[in-house]
Amino acid sequence: MSRILDKWRRRRSPPATSLPERLYAHFPGAVMLLDAHGVILEVNPSVVPVTGHAAASLVGRRVTLLDEQPLRGPLSRALADCVQQHQPWRGLLHCRHADGRRLHLDTLIQPLAEGSHDTSRLLLIQHDVGTQLEPAIADRARLDRLEAVVTGLPGVVFQLHQAPRGALSFGYLSEGLTALCGLAPDAVKASPERLLDRLVGDDRQALTNALAQSSVSLEAFQLAVRIETPAGVRWVEATAGVRRDADGGTLWDGWLQDVTRRKEAERRTQQLISTDMLTGMLNRRAFFANGEAVLAHAARQGRRVPVAMIDLDHFKALNDTHGHAAGDIALQRFATTCRDSLRPYDLIGRLGGEEFAVMLVDSDPEEAWSVLERLRQAVADNELVLGGETLHFTVSMGMAFLDPGGDLGEALSRADHALYRAKRAGRNRIVFPEQVT
Repeated sequence: MSRILDKWRRRRSPPATSLPERLYAHFPGAVMLLDAHGVILEVNPSVVPVTGHAAASLVGRRVTLLDEQPLRGPLSRALADCVQQHQPWRGLLHCRHADGRRLHLDTLIQPLAEGSHDTSRLLLIQHDVGTQLEPAIADRARLDRLEAVVTGLPGVVFQLHQAPRGALSFGYLSEGLTALCGLAPDAVKASPERLLDRLVGDDRQALTNALAQSSVSLEAFQLAVRIETPAGVRWVEATAGVRRDADGGTLWDGWLQDVTRRKEAERRTQQLISTDMLTGMLNRRAFFANGEAVLAHAARQGRRVPVAMIDLDHFKALNDTHGHAAGDIALQRFATTCRDSLRPYDLIGRLGGEEFAVMLVDSDPEEAWSVLERLRQAVADNELVLGGETLHFTVSMGMAFLDPGGDLGEALSRADHALYRAKRAGRNRIVFPEQVT
């Protein structure tokens, strides 16, 4: 009787399974047995929810059908690396679900080798980690959108770091740098001098000074500099906030933009407000403003500066006889003669009417006299043809010297007194204040 019962129990009990078989059947991920060419030989049941493909439809096909790029995608490359190296491969792969969704699969490819170089069979295990990666994927998508916005901006977003010892490096440069000055962001991050060496004239030093001041005060800075670009010299304005870094260095987060048009407009405006419209010379305000800069430079060198007052002789009679148009032509001809006779760095301005002032830069008394005498003679040699009549005009000059630290207005007053003595002495001449008529 007992034997009959044992036989009945054996018939009713399911056949025993090994632990590997149970794992294979219930593993919550895709498990596939492949040959060395990536052909699927066998799959576990969970391959269906992971890949979306029916198990029967996968067997006999290459596993690269799951790849985002079936011909040469990341899964295909991982298989090739595993076979060539005879070593397991593990990593995160982007594959494609049967419904077209992108899958993020933690992947292990394990050679099932009987010998050290046997890769006739491969075990592929994949686990969907998309849920765990969702926050990172969302962050990456937001970052991509932000990068797209930054790339489309008409300027450059940057982060500049200055180490405690002063070395500069860029932590970030947006793609707008290429359009701004023809340099690739990665190249400038690798070598900041590629950009800094393109600064024109004293602008590199101006930037160094601005950064030093901002680093000490921790106050934002704004600075416009000139930079050499394939399209020529451009004005670029940097605006940046500042903060101290953990290593004791300084970080600036800022913005670069092309302000060339604005600078040109400012220059034209400045030219309009500083230029006499009839003669093109400096007007009174601009002459005194520029003159103070010349005097400051001369004072640092301990040099005297020659100044002169110039007046067109008999200008009222010229206007009364031939009309104001003739007077305007005479003033314009005088301005042209000044530009031809004086040196480019000398200052000359129209103070009003037919009255002009000159500052001769870096000139001793003899050289100053020679320059002004050349101008006086050139004016006298001019001929104005008006209505078939040839006219001549002359100028009288009074000259004085301004000592270091002296007052420009006082020196011009002394030169003006000398000018009137020149007129009383017969005009068409130069007189020093100390000269006796």
